[in-house]
Amino acid sequence: MYNPKSLKAEEFIDDAEIQATLAYAEENKHNRELIESILEKAAPRKTGRGTECAGLTHREASVLLACDIPELTEKMFRLANDIKQAFYGNRIVMFAPLYLSNYCVNQCVYCPYHYQNKSIPRKKLTQEEVKQEVIALQDMGHKRLAIESGEDPVNNPIEYILECIHTIYSIKHKNGAIRRVNVNIAATTVENYRKLHEAGIGTYILFQETYHKKSYEALHPAGPKHNYAYHTEAMDRAMEGGIDDVGLGVLFGLEMYKYEFAGLLMHAEHLEAVHGVGPHTISVPRLRRADDIDPDTFDNGIDDEIFAKIIACIRIAVPYTGMIISTRESEQCRNRVLDLGISQISGGSRTSVGGYAGYEADERPHDTEQFDVSDQRSLDEVVKWLMDLGYIPSFCTACYREGRTGDRFMSLCKTGQILNCCHPNALMTLKEFLEDYASPATKAVGEKLIREELEKIPNEKARRLAKEYIENIHLGKRDFRF
Repeated sequence: MYNPKSLKAEEFIDDAEIQATLAYAEENKHNRELIESILEKAAPRKTGRGTECAGLTHREASVLLACDIPELTEKMFRLANDIKQAFYGNRIVMFAPLYLSNYCVNQCVYCPYHYQNKSIPRKKLTQEEVKQEVIALQDMGHKRLAIESGEDPVNNPIEYILECIHTIYSIKHKNGAIRRVNVNIAATTVENYRKLHEAGIGTYILFQETYHKKSYEALHPAGPKHNYAYHTEAMDRAMEGGIDDVGLGVLFGLEMYKYEFAGLLMHAEHLEAVHGVGPHTISVPRLRRADDIDPDTFDNGIDDEIFAKIIACIRIAVPYTGMIISTRESEQCRNRVLDLGISQISGGSRTSVGGYAGYEADERPHDTEQFDVSDQRSLDEVVKWLMDLGYIPSFCTACYREGRTGDRFMSLCKTGQILNCCHPNALMTLKEFLEDYASPATKAVGEKLIREELEKIPNEKARRLAKEYIENIHLGKRDFRF
């Protein structure tokens, strides 16, 4: 029986509830009165505390996703943009993945790292190699990483992950520093999550892959990941271990997208019901071609139009959550969905173990890639592209380092007060990038953007301080934050 407050996976992700939700959505997908009322409920409202949004239940959001009336879909897209602007403005946070090891004992049928793949070279970075990778990423301009690793208790134990995190944080090269390490590793114990928390990680990220239990077990036929409940309940253990910020995601293309959409929102509702705070981020990866993986063998692929609608409906349903899109997607696709709710993107990404050090910006090794990278532009090119579109590329990590995480971050976000920090912090970290790493063309666009955006800071004191900090950055100082 469905119970969002339960700690049992099959009760907070209840198949019968999802099936009933999908039937309800199908029955009401042309119910204009209901759909208009759902959109009205979700719209941003000015209150005495600031701008607030009600969000939607998984059933309400599923009705929007099922609706195929063109003018109502366009209304959804406009609403998603309104919500994005209300809480995230025109800022886009930048990050890069860092693959530590592709040793893995699981047999996931959609991932080239699976244990039975004998064609892919196995590699694990030494601490010296981690250092060189981090220096290469710092020389690109990155400040925020997401570390990735296969699941292998012998080759990739928690001690190895912790050592890598310590190494990453210890490296200060020229003006570079990694200020936030997010962690995407396999489900583990409360004790290990506590160790990750004590190591100073940012967000713990774990993709569910699919919420459909029968499909999940078939897609993970052997290895620790086969255990559906243990995997699905990982976020509760992470939060019990002290990790404030967790990130959800499904791999769209494995199972029917409407089922996954409902399950994803039910998981978000569960975290809110049990822990008082929902997911810090939601990722929306789609299945991509890889070493011995042909996505055409899966018959649940979604086109760009459906993908855009999924993103818009997630933004409407979970208005305060950050949304991430990676270089799995093309420039054209990423361009389309930036206005619909995306707040974080990767740039200059390599999905190989040891893919950064020793390679030029237009080079990338393919022998240990987890998946094909569709957007292969350099970080500098992505930053300029975003600014040309009117966005502020942000390398900010201030909230994490100022303790604005978990419910503290969400309380500020839900009242719109976070904008008083985020806008100037974004401009200051962009200024650092322009001074230290940008090409002349990117720097020229960025300097103009910063001048214009500084004048939009509503608080006079904050505006004056931001201008002062930015001048100090030009003079060689670093790491100012609100």
